Amino acid sequence: MLYSVLFEDNVTRAEAIRREFLPDHLVFLERNRGRIIAAGPLRDASDAPAGGMWLVRAETPDVVEELVRADPFWPTGLRRSHRVLQWQRVFGADVFAA
Repeated sequence: MLYSVLFEDNVTRAEAIRREFLPDHLVFLERNRGRIIAAGPLRDASDAPAGGMWLVRAETPDVVEELVRADPFWPTGLRRSHRVLQWQRVFGADVFAA
């Protein structure tokens, strides 16, 4: 199954945390590239940082939660909240095919 993970960041801490932990976060994403098939930041209409999104291939939402909690960003307080949503591709690139 495919899941979308939507992250809302704690904007008061985001810049300093991201600067310090981004290299570890990128290594984590690379190490989990078999499950996390796309990841990146989100920005709002005024181009301000608004969090991030992952597209994850996993058997259950619990597996996705384990990935979220294993991310080096997780214990830092960067993430204010997150949502795990099941996603079904109806149209788009074959890379997302289950």
